[in-house]
Amino acid sequence: MKLDDFLITPAETARRKGPHDRIVMSSRVRLARNIEDAAFPGWAKKPERVRALEVIQPAVEDLPEMKGAFSETMDNLTQLDRQILVERHLISREHAARSAGSGLVLNREETFCVMINEEDHLRMQALRPGLQLRQAWGAIDKLDTELETRLEYAFNPDLGYLTACPTNLGTGIRVSAMLHLPGLVLHEQINAIIQSVNKLGLAVRGLYGEGTEALGNVFQVSNQMTLGESETAIVERMEKVLAQIIEHEENSRATLLERKPKMVFNHIGRAYGVLANAHSISSKETMNLLSLLRLGVDLEMFPGVDRSLADELFISTQPAHLQKAHADKLSAEERDLLRADMLRERLQGVSRPVARIKGTPGGGLDKAAN
Repeated sequence: MKLDDFLITPAETARRKGPHDRIVMSSRVRLARNIEDAAFPGWAKKPERVRALEVIQPAVEDLPEMKGAFSETMDNLTQLDRQILVERHLISREHAARSAGSGLVLNREETFCVMINEEDHLRMQALRPGLQLRQAWGAIDKLDTELETRLEYAFNPDLGYLTACPTNLGTGIRVSAMLHLPGLVLHEQINAIIQSVNKLGLAVRGLYGEGTEALGNVFQVSNQMTLGESETAIVERMEKVLAQIIEHEENSRATLLERKPKMVFNHIGRAYGVLANAHSISSKETMNLLSLLRLGVDLEMFPGVDRSLADELFISTQPAHLQKAHADKLSAEERDLLRADMLRERLQGVSRPVARIKGTPGGGLDKAAN
């Protein structure tokens, strides 16, 4: 089966709802595991990686949660397919660079994805929309327990699960959430929040993880330590921190609307103007402007428009997704032109934003945001 025949459409992905999804776009819990008596993938030679893959892949495919899953080796996937998986946040950029001896297994609902021979033999993850860390942890814990009856994990009674990187030693758990924080960015409070979160032992990264930009005002928050603390404790601590970030974001939006409404309306109005009228636009600019469009939807400035439109365009306007829709190889310039065409078409039925401005003549009637 081809990957594009298997994957859920961007529109269907965008329509998935979850708690606090105004701000928390998705929750993820990932576990790192290695099998006994086999070199870590980074140290192993190609024949060793292939042997490990041949042991692990069938065991993962046989799990009840993976019935009807997409399973493939990385060397059988095109570069474009790999990039699409990265843009969907289903695999890491590092795994996309792997070839022979690495693979992945993705379930039909795209709620589980297992990367084989990334940095560790197994990087298995559960994904959920909105703030659902406990649900994601419960799901991946069950899958991990079932898989451990089929594979012999590398485990030390004192150190816990053995991993290629010392920062994953112990529980091997990475709990993360993808957050949309335009209020904190516009309110110029984001750096203070990042510093506070870092002091609590958590990491804040960009859209595609470590070393990437926070495009579209999207930030990933995750735990850094995995040793000396139980999985449940890590999940609970993350939930508490995320609740505070959500509160700060909501407060920033309210404060901006109260103190600087024209500035907010100006940003959103300009974003709509460019997105709905541009004839050439880059991926980076699109992400940043779609963030403001999404904020405008949340602030009810686009009556009748669902947030899923912005979330769908977040996915479908990215480079690999644009290229997948066209047979000919596209240059960056051609992608910019086609991206603009798509945005104009999709936003054709979206009226210019309106905003309720307090204290204006007429008792606060809806005014068009210019």
